[in-house]
Amino acid sequence: MFIQTEPTPNPATLKFIPGRVVLDSGTMEFTDRSQAARSPLAERLFDVDGVSGVFYGSDFVTVTKDGGDWQHLKPAILGAIMEHYMSGAPILADGKSDGDANDEDDEFFAEGDAETVEIIKDLIETRVRPAVANDGGDITFRGFKDGIVYLAMKGACSGCPSSTATLQHGIQNLLKHFVPEVVEVRPV
Repeated sequence: MFIQTEPTPNPATLKFIPGRVVLDSGTMEFTDRSQAARSPLAERLFDVDGVSGVFYGSDFVTVTKDGGDWQHLKPAILGAIMEHYMSGAPILADGKSDGDANDEDDEFFAEGDAETVEIIKDLIETRVRPAVANDGGDITFRGFKDGIVYLAMKGACSGCPSSTATLQHGIQNLLKHFVPEVVEVRPV
């Protein structure tokens, strides 16, 4: 099994591409060991000293470190991913990938803004998320109030030094261009 690795804009996060489907749909993020309990692979990754976060996309896993250097962590992470896939164990113990399903329950916006929100969500889905997934992360809509769009940043995007620039110069400019009601974009 060959697992490709790619750097991300976040120096604390590395993207691992196992050449197999990771999640059938949505994304999933584990920010600590207790959350990892529902995923045998995430548990293995948190067993590697220095791993502080795991994120699943459709065909990749990003791992965030809180210490150590990649030269020492990368072989252990590659080993954990390879062992997982060779074992035949499922990615999720319960088999359910509901990573994005819960997100809609937490959205907030005024009923009168529903049409504007649909345009914003469509732009994020079609233009922003694919580009961000290439960098090992995800951005999802959280809310819209008083012209401000609130977005959740996950995976490599969470804590990335360039995320502010991505939000304010890339995403904010895109949304302002297509949706004049947008005045600002903020992370949540």
